[in-house]
Amino acid sequence: MSFPRESISGTPKMSRHQNGEEYRNPTEVKKSQIVMPCHANHRQELSVGELLKWMDSTACLSGCVCVCFFRVGQVVNIKAKVNRAFNTSMEVGIVVSCEDLFSDTHWSVCRAVATFVSQRTTGGKVQLRPLVPCTQAEQVEHSLAAERRRMRLVHADIMKDLLANRAFQQGQSNCNGAEKAVPAERTRVESVELVLPTHANHQVNTFGGQIMAWMENVATIAASRLCNAHPTLQSIDMFHFRGPSHVGDRLVLKAIVNNAFKNSMEVGVCAEAYQGEEPLRHINSAFMTFEIRDQEGKPCTLPRIRPEPLEGMRRYQEAIARNKIRLDRKYIISCKQTEVPLSVPWDLSNQVYLSYNNVSALKMLAARNNWLLNSEKNKVSLYTLEQKQVLSFKVETEVDIPAERAFMLLSDLSKRVEWDPNYERCELILRVNDDDFLYRVVTPSIADQGGKVQDFILLASRRPPCDSGDPYVIALRSVTLPTHPPTEGYNRGEVLCAGFSILEVSKDISKISYFNQASPEVLPYISTDIAGLSSSFYGIFCTCNTFLQENRVDHASTPQSQPPSSTLKRTQL
Repeated sequence: MSFPRESISGTPKMSRHQNGEEYRNPTEVKKSQIVMPCHANHRQELSVGELLKWMDSTACLSGCVCVCFFRVGQVVNIKAKVNRAFNTSMEVGIVVSCEDLFSDTHWSVCRAVATFVSQRTTGGKVQLRPLVPCTQAEQVEHSLAAERRRMRLVHADIMKDLLANRAFQQGQSNCNGAEKAVPAERTRVESVELVLPTHANHQVNTFGGQIMAWMENVATIAASRLCNAHPTLQSIDMFHFRGPSHVGDRLVLKAIVNNAFKNSMEVGVCAEAYQGEEPLRHINSAFMTFEIRDQEGKPCTLPRIRPEPLEGMRRYQEAIARNKIRLDRKYIISCKQTEVPLSVPWDLSNQVYLSYNNVSALKMLAARNNWLLNSEKNKVSLYTLEQKQVLSFKVETEVDIPAERAFMLLSDLSKRVEWDPNYERCELILRVNDDDFLYRVVTPSIADQGGKVQDFILLASRRPPCDSGDPYVIALRSVTLPTHPPTEGYNRGEVLCAGFSILEVSKDISKISYFNQASPEVLPYISTDIAGLSSSFYGIFCTCNTFLQENRVDHASTPQSQPPSSTLKRTQL
C-alpha cells in the first residue's frame, strides 16, 4: 500500500507505564499527508472525501466526523489505535490534527471512532484476543468504548421510539406550507462508479474510505441543488457497511435532500453494488449534514424542502428525529463538561446520551491519578482533587463482601436511607430500563440554605463489568423533569458527577470507592471532613459496611431489579 508524499510511522509513539517504564502501543499507527492541489476543492480546502480515505486507511492499518478546513500546503496528521477488542469486533479511535509548516503551529481537528469486524476468507468472524490497556489514557478509552458500543446498539430503537411519540409528531412543522419550497425530487442524484484494482485492498475488497468519498461527492451535489451554492459538510451520522464490495463491481450511489432546517440540511446517501445482471446489493448508508456559508463564514438561511409523498414523507420525518438526536448528542456529549448545565432536561430521546455522559464522567473522574490523600482512619481513606476550580473527593475502603452483591445493594438508592444520614428520603420516580433509574432524594437542612431541606432529581446509571478487571459502576447526576419542578419549602440541589466504583479484590473482598464533584449544594456536607475538623465520612462508611454485612446474603425471593407495580416497565431505547 503506497500513498504519494506521505509517511506512515511503523514505530508508534512511546509513552510510559505508571511504573515509569517505556511503553509502546502495538496497535498505534500514525500517518502524515501534505495537502496537494489535487486533494483540494473549489475553495482550495481539503476535500472531505480525501480526508475520509486517509482516516479509513490509517484505521485499517491500526487494526460523526467533525470537519475542519485544511488548506493547500498544510499537513494532515492522523493517528489511530485500537481502544478495545470485543468478542468479534474492535473499536479503533482516530485523532486528526493539522500542522502548518510555515508557522510551525499545530491544532486538533477532530476525533472519530470506527468499528471493524475481522472475517476469515473462508467465511465466519474471527474471535479476537482481549486487549489489555497499560496506560491511564488507554484504560479510560478502554472503559468508555463499552459505553459507546452501547449507544450504537440502541440507536435504531431511539429512532423508533421517537417517531412513535405523539408529542414529537404533533411538534413537526407543516412541510407543505411554504410557497417557495423546493421539491425534494429536484435534489436527487445518482452516479455509477466502477471499482478498479487501485480502489481495493489486498483482499480485492473496496476500501471503505473510497466508498465514503464517492458517497460524499454525490451528497455534495444533492445539497448544492437545493440552494444553488457550494455547500460545506458539517457532520456525518454513522456510516453502516452492510456488505463488502469487490473489484469489478459497479457501485450505484444515490443521494437526496431529506429535509432542510433553518441553517442546515440533511442529505441521505446509499451505495448499492452489482456485477453483470445480478440484483443490487445494499453496501452502505449514511446521513450527511451540510451548511451554506457566506463570505464572512456565517451560516445562510436555507429554502424549505417539499418532500415526495409516502417514501419522501418518511425520510422527511426521520430527518427531524435524527436532527433532534444530533442536537441532544452535541449538547450533552460533545460539549466540555464545564459547558453543560448541571441539570439537563431528561426525556426518552436523550436518555441514552445522558446515561453515557453520566457513566463516562464518573469513569474519567475515577481514572485520574493525581488524587491527594487528605485523611485516613482505620483503612478508610479520604482523597481530594482540585482541577479547574472544581473540587472532587473520593472515599475508599475494602469491605468483606462479594463485589456483585455490593453492587446490587448500593445501586438501589431507595435503600441508602438505611445507612446514609444525608439521605432522609428517597423515592423511585421512574425505572427507565434494567440499568437506569430516576430518583427524588431529600437531604437534611443545612444552615447555609436558610433551614430549608434540599431535594435532588437524580439519574442513576449502573453498569456491571464488561471484562475481568473492570469495576462495577453506579453513576449519579442531576436531571430535570417537567413532572417534578422545584417546590416551595425545598431547596433544589444539583449533582454534577457522583457515584460508586466497586472493584473485585478477591472472591469475598471488594474495594469500594465513592466519588463526588462538590457542587455548592454538596460541599457543606463534607467541608469539615476536608478541613480535617471531623471524620463523619468514616462514620458513614462504617454504617455502610454494617448495612452490607447485614445484607450479605440475599434472602429476598424477588430480585431488586424488579420495579414496583406503579413504575414504568422496561422501555426499549
